[in-house]
Amino acid sequence: MSMVYKNILYEEEGKVATVTLNRPEKRNALSLALMQEMIDLLKMLRVKREIHVVILRGNGPAFCAGHDMGEMVGEDKGINHFREIFGVCTEMMLLIHKIPQPVIAQVHGIATAAGCQLVAACDLAIASSDARFATPGVKIGLFCTTPMVPLVRAIGRRRAMKMLLTGNFISAADAERYGLVNEVVPLEELEKKTRELATEIASYSGWTVGIGKEAFYNQIDMEEKQAYFFAREVIASNCLTYDAQEGMRAFLEKRKPAWKNQ
Repeated sequence: MSMVYKNILYEEEGKVATVTLNRPEKRNALSLALMQEMIDLLKMLRVKREIHVVILRGNGPAFCAGHDMGEMVGEDKGINHFREIFGVCTEMMLLIHKIPQPVIAQVHGIATAAGCQLVAACDLAIASSDARFATPGVKIGLFCTTPMVPLVRAIGRRRAMKMLLTGNFISAADAERYGLVNEVVPLEELEKKTRELATEIASYSGWTVGIGKEAFYNQIDMEEKQAYFFAREVIASNCLTYDAQEGMRAFLEKRKPAWKNQ
């Protein structure tokens, strides 16, 4: 299946969907139109339960170079214009967490500013060894305050603050060490490794994975005792689902489970 957008590409292969940022001449800068297309697509995926995993990648030499500066320069721009840009961006980033499917960033080249934010917002990330990451807004007088939201949650205060205050690039190896990406692989293996991870996750019950992803983000900022009470209710309810019962029976009977995604 394919869907037609002007700024992104969408493909399905089995239970895995691939979304490609498709503005290679702009290093996949996040124009307002691109982000609105992404929101439309993510809302569609939110109810498309036959898709279990989403891969997000960039076309051309870079993953994503952040916001489109061409939309942000000019004396005629008022504050509401910028509120719209960053509001739409925020909606897009939050939807990545709200859809039930895990989203895996497949990162090559550079991921800067809102592009780095996009990597941090994804549930998982695999990067090529040549990938580089930065929040360089400070260098142009525009502190990366919105990118810092998922960044600090992914890598911690000290590391995030250094990236934000210097604007300097970090390597793929440092990004892995910091926890911004899960794995670094040679560029020629990037697509294969990302697909392997997506296929593995897609082989499980999409219903169960969706329950787990939602619970993960709901409990992550809770106090520990509250988180345990919340998690208890989620897992107790999970036990009543068809797939949980089928999975436990399959384990006891030493056979492969037959998921119904319910």
